[in-house]
Amino acid sequence: MATVQIDQRVAILIDGNNIERSIHSMLGTENSMLNFDVLIPRILDNRGLSRLIYFREGVGISTKLAERLHQHYHGSVVPCHKSADIPLSIKATQVASKVDTIIILSGDSDYVELVRHLKGEGVRVEIAAVEATTAKILRDEADYFFTITREDCYLAGNPGQKGRQLPVKSNAPQADSKAGSPQAKALPIAFGPQRPKTSPETQEPPRKEAKPANKTAGKSRKSPAQSREKGNQQELSNTSAKGPQNAPPNQKTAASNSKPADSPTKARSNPRRKKAPAKPAPDSGK
Repeated sequence: MATVQIDQRVAILIDGNNIERSIHSMLGTENSMLNFDVLIPRILDNRGLSRLIYFREGVGISTKLAERLHQHYHGSVVPCHKSADIPLSIKATQVASKVDTIIILSGDSDYVELVRHLKGEGVRVEIAAVEATTAKILRDEADYFFTITREDCYLAGNPGQKGRQLPVKSNAPQADSKAGSPQAKALPIAFGPQRPKTSPETQEPPRKEAKPANKTAGKSRKSPAQSREKGNQQELSNTSAKGPQNAPPNQKTAASNSKPADSPTKARSNPRRKKAPAKPAPDSGK
């Protein structure tokens, strides 16, 4: 088979925020990054590289990334004020007349209209992204789709270990291998007795709190007549103890008008009755 020389100019435009989120979701760790030394040669496939631009939202962009892209691929990093889709779309339309193929590293469906526009201008458009986080409509519109796998990533701080299997974050609890560890002996703490849950239909009505017993409970109640009689007796006893001077006016008048009764053996004396003059004795000599 004769050797075919491929002469295509390729521009690689990267949506950094979308690709980073996709890689973190696939590997379960935020310390993972793209390994450009593995990915770029694979997607170029012996074609010539014309542009490599990394668009990223925010100001916290690593200077080492910019230096590495410039040193190996004459690439650049473009900080974006908000999302990267608008700056990336503008740059794609600007370089469309200077390249043969544009490879977009993103799985966002917002680039569907851009892909259609570039294809209408006669540019080949390819998409490279994580398959699980790529919109199906974007894959259908692209001329070709590259799947980014675990072999295209590495843990931050270990870029030399290419293609090694990265640990996947698991939410399952890990069993403690030490028998005497505090975690193995930990027991759930009960905070009081647990009451069974009841449905609203079978739930008992709230019980009323018992009122404190009255101090006078158990004593026989007196009728109003007995109470008045007891009050009069107590009032009379107080009056006799204090004397007539302390008695009420009505009682004083009654006491002054009352007189002791005469004894039956003593004759009543009327001071108004005048004694009759004694009759002279008859003269016996006449």
